[in-house]
Amino acid sequence: MLADSRRRAKLALALATVYLVWGASFLFTKVGVTHLPPALFAGARFSMAGLVLTLVARRWLREPWPGTARDYRLVAVCGVLMVFGSNGLSVWAMRFLPSHEVALLNGTSALWIATLGALGRRGHRLTVATIVSLALGFTGTALMLAPAAQPQTRMLTAKLAVVTGCLAWSLGTVYYRNSGTRMAPLMFVGLQLIVGGALLLATGFATGEAARWTLDLPGAASLAYLTFVSSCFAYSAYGWLAVNTTPAVIGTYSFVNPTIATFLGWRFLHETMTRRQIAGMATVIAGLLLLTRSQAGRYGRRGGSEPGAG
Repeated sequence: MLADSRRRAKLALALATVYLVWGASFLFTKVGVTHLPPALFAGARFSMAGLVLTLVARRWLREPWPGTARDYRLVAVCGVLMVFGSNGLSVWAMRFLPSHEVALLNGTSALWIATLGALGRRGHRLTVATIVSLALGFTGTALMLAPAAQPQTRMLTAKLAVVTGCLAWSLGTVYYRNSGTRMAPLMFVGLQLIVGGALLLATGFATGEAARWTLDLPGAASLAYLTFVSSCFAYSAYGWLAVNTTPAVIGTYSFVNPTIATFLGWRFLHETMTRRQIAGMATVIAGLLLLTRSQAGRYGRRGGSEPGAG
């Protein structure tokens, strides 16, 4: 009973970290890409965070390096999909879209993760309640994203880039979940960030972004928050969640984060929302409540016996 209570508390803390920190990350990313070139900005963030996490994993926690070629392949695939692909596309799109729209588009991750999470040896069957809750979440996201006027081609391209990034993130999440790796989680996260960060840095240098790099106070503050708070703390929490709860519960962050991002965008960036978007947010919250309620009992019954939990 005590072990179950501790596990539930750890789950709640990890979810809260992902909700709050990543919800605020859209604000900091918008500020960052306004002052710094996007690929170098993202690459510097992930590379520094990866080096910090790898150092902590190796020196402090004594976690071993990956022991097999399969482990290195897992790091490479997830680094490409979840860091270079997903986050790289999202950061690029932030140059053309308001922060809350990028956050709302990330709501499609819940649908992808839960659907893809039904596959593989650790797949979870989608219950009726889960399907209904995901349908509510997707409907609410569509309402929030519906344009008031004909959008520009560049904005459509940016939105498509974010959705593509969400698919890449979800594929990486499910691939990692089904990999059966015994690699230490913090070591995995650190190396994954280094791989993705290095690819983003290479992209930035190849496209001539170095000539536009000027680190002022807003850019430095954004880079510091995203490196140490968002990448180090929240990314580690997400890595733990990926193997310790169901895909549907993991996907709830993509419902909560837009709500936080929308409020912060309105408060600090003067972004506005239409009535249709507000109605969509209410629909998303309803889907979230149904999803978490339907999964809570299922998670409690399973306890801590799931393979790979740690």
